[in-house]
Amino acid sequence: MDFILALLGLVILSPIFIILCFWIKLDSKGPIFFKQKRIGKDKSYFNILKFRTMSIDTPHDMPTHMLSDPDQYITKAGHFLRKTSLDELPQIINILKGEMSIIGPRPALWNQYDLIEQRDQYHANDVRPGLTGWAQVNGRDELEIDVKAKLDGEYVKHISFLFDLKCFVMTFYAVATSKGIVEGDGT
Repeated sequence: MDFILALLGLVILSPIFIILCFWIKLDSKGPIFFKQKRIGKDKSYFNILKFRTMSIDTPHDMPTHMLSDPDQYITKAGHFLRKTSLDELPQIINILKGEMSIIGPRPALWNQYDLIEQRDQYHANDVRPGLTGWAQVNGRDELEIDVKAKLDGEYVKHISFLFDLKCFVMTFYAVATSKGIVEGDGT
């Protein structure tokens, strides 16, 4: 089902993809896409795809909320893409490749050892990561690592079509309200 929905989404959203590609290229120099090493199912590695929202001199492999001044790195187009979560759209390609699902725990950075270890307790590393998920719609960046891992575990424990549907619908509310987005470490 993930493959069919992702393929359908890619076809429907292709005009938006094209517009965003041009905007990113015109806004700042560098590639259109951003690739980053993430943890997949069974702790395998894969490169997640996103639209690039930051300048090419941004420190790599660091969550944005840990940067002391992320605004200095975020491009003009990037502010809009991040606020609307449109920067996540290229992950449809990760879904088509079988590396991700539409719903599941968000893929941890390869070096987020604390999150990876906490998720092991709840078997959240045993499922494909998702474009959105239970932790995403319940706080996103605002969540402490242990809370995020516990929510990911709740998802794994209760995986079902209806629970996925609930997460999917709640995602639209979370995106529309920018719920749980934290940019910078607050200093």
